[in-house]
Amino acid sequence: MAEPITMPQLGESVTEGTITRWLKAEGDVVEQDEPIAEVDTDKVNTELPSPLAGKLQKLLVSEGTTVDVGTEIALVAMDGEAEPESPPREDAASAAPTEEFPAAHTPAQPVAATTSPAAQAPPAPGGNGNGRAAASAEELRLRRSSPVVRRLAAEHGVEISSVPGTGIGGRVTKKDIQGFVEEQEAPPEPAKAAKPEVAPRRATIHDGDRVEDLTPIRRAIANRMALSKEEIPHAWTLVEVDMTGLVALREREKASFWEREGVKLTYLPFIVGAAVEALKENPILNSVWDGDRIVLRKGINVGIAVDLEDALIVPVIPDADELNIVGLARRIDDVVRRARGGDLSADDLSGGTFTVNNPGSLGSVASAPIINHPQAAILQAEAIVKRPVVIEDAGGDAIAIRSMMNLEVSFDHRILDGGAALRFLNAVKRRLEGYGPEAGLG
Repeated sequence: MAEPITMPQLGESVTEGTITRWLKAEGDVVEQDEPIAEVDTDKVNTELPSPLAGKLQKLLVSEGTTVDVGTEIALVAMDGEAEPESPPREDAASAAPTEEFPAAHTPAQPVAATTSPAAQAPPAPGGNGNGRAAASAEELRLRRSSPVVRRLAAEHGVEISSVPGTGIGGRVTKKDIQGFVEEQEAPPEPAKAAKPEVAPRRATIHDGDRVEDLTPIRRAIANRMALSKEEIPHAWTLVEVDMTGLVALREREKASFWEREGVKLTYLPFIVGAAVEALKENPILNSVWDGDRIVLRKGINVGIAVDLEDALIVPVIPDADELNIVGLARRIDDVVRRARGGDLSADDLSGGTFTVNNPGSLGSVASAPIINHPQAAILQAEAIVKRPVVIEDAGGDAIAIRSMMNLEVSFDHRILDGGAALRFLNAVKRRLEGYGPEAGLG
């Protein structure tokens, strides 16, 4: 017996996938969880493991074809199973009911569908002791109908056999006929006019211009960003953070950290760690809008926006609140390397509840990020820049050169207001400014 394999949903919001290469051919034996194909989606390229064990009977989708999630892509003949054959019925007529009026609660008999010679032959005389031939299920159904029902059906030109019976034993009643007639005579509902598809407005192409088709990942980014801006009323705000103490701490620790951990010590783990602690104090930013209610997520799963030069991808660090700075540094380094190497799985991109972006690594000093739909907010860390700042010391105000960073948050104004967003930002700011040259990494 062949069982189908369908295109799975390889990540949140993924609706289709492309079979880029079959790793197995028809007739091959496959084990459960053995890769059978390479699949490309708008979020990830991955191998598709077989959910079944058996012989690959048929490939239903050719390489390079894009299909919707849930589409059957292959058939697998299960090990040790054969399609059962129904034994022939030697005496179908003898099994037919012969009662003219079955007892109450007797189920309706199915219409005989056999085309065997025995079934087509005229009934033999006798057989029930009363000299009557064994009746077919349909004949019984007609005979069970009352004269009123038969007359009403004749008046309206209705075949009783086409009317579902609701009476005892499947008997067609007067109400059944009347309801069937009303249903047939009711005017059809006007078809809703389908919205015409609006062709995208095309740019004017000039000599020397080059036109590039959208890649699946670029199309997905375009759709997600458009959905976010269309559905979510964005608002954003910004605070300045004095990173001088943290800069000194990193300079002191980065060489030994690399030797000890094998990964670079960047500012991002400190920012993510501060954001996680601030989310615990301000859980409204770790939530989603759900129609007429707000769902506050228990888990803090932080998405890290990773620049791929021609795209942006957001792998997720689940349960980020359970990691210290060292743990966050390791996990961030791992997901960034795998993102840039194309080794992320669908699970790596699913389940995010809050996103942190770091455009400062590319030199940005101020920007308003777009929320990663359907999350409530996104935190953006800008470049750390040395500039003169007025500070207070024992002698009063003074001008000093400090390492300053702008920190922004974009938020869903349906879920929270500016006050809640600023309380969150200031909680992040306090933690980042609390680091000094002698602080520990934790």
